[in-house]
Amino acid sequence: MDKRHQIEVMVGAFMAVGILALFFLAMSVSNLNLNASTEGYRLTARFSNAGSLKVRAPVTMAGVRIGRVEAVGFDKATYEAIVTLRIDAGIDTIPDDTFANIFTAGLLGEQYVGLEPGGSQDYLHDGGQITNTQSALILEQMIGQFLFKKAGESG
Repeated sequence: MDKRHQIEVMVGAFMAVGILALFFLAMSVSNLNLNASTEGYRLTARFSNAGSLKVRAPVTMAGVRIGRVEAVGFDKATYEAIVTLRIDAGIDTIPDDTFANIFTAGLLGEQYVGLEPGGSQDYLHDGGQITNTQSALILEQMIGQFLFKKAGESG
């Protein structure tokens, strides 16, 4: 019976390690972070269409994550999406003429904000607003425009 007990303990330990590994994989895929930092500063950007941009989506510059999306809201007066970005504290030289674009990454269509720096010598600070934005491209709209164009050419 002692040998059987050892096997059961080993199987249980193996299962616990497997469940723990699945938990960390799920946290990584869902962009959740146990040590999420609240340090840094906030910037806002207005988009005519935020697509399926979610809170905690990455904010990148030159392909490197420099922050996260903190909130996605709606302005009833201008009918625009207001996206609040939390930029890491060490990234404090973002030009005030920077472009913010919503891009799609991967096969699952996860969206993120990509920043392209401008050439200004003035920098954005806490509470600043990025005025140059490009909204998300919606695949259904692009397909519809393509089909409409092809139908117009053939008829």
